[in-house]
Amino acid sequence: MKPSKSQLPRPTPAELEILNVLWERGPSSVREVQEHLVKSRAAGYTTVLKLLQIMAGKGLVARDASERSHVYRAAIARERTQRQLVTDLVERAFGGSASQLIMQALATRRASPQEMEEIRRLLERTGEKE
Repeated sequence: MKPSKSQLPRPTPAELEILNVLWERGPSSVREVQEHLVKSRAAGYTTVLKLLQIMAGKGLVARDASERSHVYRAAIARERTQRQLVTDLVERAFGGSASQLIMQALATRRASPQEMEEIRRLLERTGEKE
């Protein structure tokens, strides 16, 4: 069952870790994903395989079974997943206020000069559209 374009499944934290590996590395075998994850935390091969199978069922990843070892790829772009997660967070934690989210994010972690410049450019572009 594939998710509709408007309703994407929300990945769990473990699924998001796997998606990050696939977004960074591109299509990867279960072993490649597991070897990458084990650098930062314990991740068994069968656990990663089971998670990828669940994610395929949700439509988060696509599996290429044409070769002996199955290769998985992210089915949804990183940016789209991030937008969905932020939208959900804004609604649930900040009552729909994007400005509250941004203020909390900047109060929690100092932005680099490059990030601040990127934020300024985005605000300018957003202001031009109105």
